[in-house]
Amino acid sequence: MENIYAALLLHKIGKEVNEENVKSVVAAAGAEIDESQIKSLIASLKGVDIAKELESASLVATAPAGGDEKSAPKGVPSDEGKAKPKEEKKEAAAEGLSALFG
Repeated sequence: MENIYAALLLHKIGKEVNEENVKSVVAAAGAEIDESQIKSLIASLKGVDIAKELESASLVATAPAGGDEKSAPKGVPSDEGKAKPKEEKKEAAAEGLSALFG
């Protein structure tokens, strides 16, 4: 996780996200350096526009709750229809209780 934070910090301050810089940030933080994890992270970030990914992640995090699918970001399911089954169960339970008491 510290490697990801290091990459995000480097991106934020405008430095190149590469193995050397990530190692420096992790070492400065006093965390243990795992070279294989750093290499894997750098390889997985090749060709990725970090700014664009962060922007799309923030859009998902601030998506309106309970809107229809058109207002939700692409790939985020709508909450529509999820509250109805609970309401129906409560109504059914109330009907069952009224039958007990006439």
